[in-house]
Amino acid sequence: MHCPFCQHGDTQVLDTRVSEEGDSIRRRRRCSHCDKRFTTYERIELAMPTIVKKNGSRAEYERGKLVASITLALRKRPVSAETIEAAIARIEEKLLSLAAREVPSDRLGELVMRELKKLDKIAYIRFASVYRNFEDVDEFAEVIREVRPKKGVRRVET
Repeated sequence: MHCPFCQHGDTQVLDTRVSEEGDSIRRRRRCSHCDKRFTTYERIELAMPTIVKKNGSRAEYERGKLVASITLALRKRPVSAETIEAAIARIEEKLLSLAAREVPSDRLGELVMRELKKLDKIAYIRFASVYRNFEDVDEFAEVIREVRPKKGVRRVET
């Protein structure tokens, strides 16, 4: 491991800890050359499927794009970063569990919408309006009806 400060190739591991979820390892390191300390993380790297777009082109799965689209939908909404991260992890687990080399982009979009619907109804509507490319108000109204509590059914606050 090269030091991020001086690029020296000799670093010493001072401490190793497994994350609470058990899916990564955190290591505190010290550079033997400049004596600065830094942290590294190790994660299992699994091959995510290629995403097949609507026009037939293929793109590598990019976690950053998924994070950006979910974060945008949840902008200024009362959802914690930990909750968002857990939703992204569930989406990625589902993609991996499909055991497919390629996944259509609309399948990924549906997975995102399912998670957003659980997290925040407003974010779900925001994402759906862009994802489904609404053309008129009736399409908005349909999605709102979908998430609105049924009349006569009382919501229980928790």
